[in-house]
Amino acid sequence: MNIVICGAGEVGRHAATVLGEDGHDITIIDKTAETLAAVEDVMDIRTLRGNGAQADVLREATVDQADLFIAATNIDEINLLCASVAKAVGARRCVARVHHSAYFDQRGLPYGRHLGIDHLVCPEHATAEAIAQTLRNPGAMAVERFARGLVEMQQFQVSSDAKALGKSLAKIQLPGTARLAAIERSGGAFIPTGDSVVEGGDIVTLVGDAESFERAQKLFLTGTARRRDVTIMGETSMAVWLCRALNSRHFAVKLFVAQRERAEELAEKLEWVTVLCADLNDTSVIDQEHVHHTDAFVAVTDDDEHNILWAARAKSMGARSVVAVLQRQTYLHLLEHIGIDLAFSPRVTAVTQMRHWIDEAPVRHLASLAVGVADVYEVKVAGASTIVGVPLRDVVFPESIIIAAIQRGDDVFVPGADDSINSGDRVVIAGPSGIAPLLKKVFGIK
Repeated sequence: MNIVICGAGEVGRHAATVLGEDGHDITIIDKTAETLAAVEDVMDIRTLRGNGAQADVLREATVDQADLFIAATNIDEINLLCASVAKAVGARRCVARVHHSAYFDQRGLPYGRHLGIDHLVCPEHATAEAIAQTLRNPGAMAVERFARGLVEMQQFQVSSDAKALGKSLAKIQLPGTARLAAIERSGGAFIPTGDSVVEGGDIVTLVGDAESFERAQKLFLTGTARRRDVTIMGETSMAVWLCRALNSRHFAVKLFVAQRERAEELAEKLEWVTVLCADLNDTSVIDQEHVHHTDAFVAVTDDDEHNILWAARAKSMGARSVVAVLQRQTYLHLLEHIGIDLAFSPRVTAVTQMRHWIDEAPVRHLASLAVGVADVYEVKVAGASTIVGVPLRDVVFPESIIIAAIQRGDDVFVPGADDSINSGDRVVIAGPSGIAPLLKKVFGIK
């Protein structure tokens, strides 16, 4: 695949390295000769000095023949312009990196669609969502969210006095779109049928949209779960997105912010969060905030060294789990030795998303629900499929297949029996491991 990257900063260089190792042909554009020289010293790729917003520079970089163009400078507006011009020049697909929530959330205007850009990637948002997934996952139970967060899959242990015990799934009537995708029992796992009966102590994987999921979960769990305390250090956009991702009755969130004006602004925006104004250069400020009781401590400032120091300090004080966000990989090898449980890199998360978009296989494996037993797949539906336009209630799927979500353009929804699949849709499916060939047959993919 021919890939052109505009911007040789952290994200651009990392994308060039990873995608180059995947076997793609990479060209990287940047305005600074010294930056390009540094790239050439460590990578065997083509470089071009110039302004990536200018059509003649993009043509010189053969963007008209590119399978993918990535705008990855540090300025949102430049990235949007570069990607839009690249699309006009002839790039088959374009990705623009953005920081500001106004662009990423597309408030007031669908910027991507308006400018002809295929994907907007926000490393800070993607990293916040990845951290939130981890925090929603106490006890190493698997939690996966697909289809832009509208579909939730969670694995948990069934209570010994749950309402659903002793009844076949056919008689339980799970609410809305909720489905059981897998059951683990006595060291083994299986995909349930309508005759399956859930037992206390089983580990089940539940699938559904946000509303159905919570109602269905009550059939398998009893009692009220304790709210988990999360302490976040930093006033970055990533911190804000993380607070929003944790906006539920399951979390009590405390946010430390350095600037009083910013603290007041965030206290008004994030009314479910306890916002504290503090000197983020002084680790002693958390001594008085009972950090030893917190379930998770997350350091998301713009300074890697501060994030490491804050996380290490919180761990030494008794925080159960600590997370540090690092822009650079310089310190990654040290984290395990100083007690930091997890580290997240925005650039790595962003490139992981890009690799996902590049993969054009019609059937893709997304995740495992029970290793060797149940997996999640994404299917890209072609126009030749015989099931296109047919209501799902009239389509004969194998019994073990669950249609979890449909992505249609910018829209994602959990389908009902009266919905149908259109050409070009991306369908998220839960089913047995190794069924990619069967899915190709069902969806008419050659």
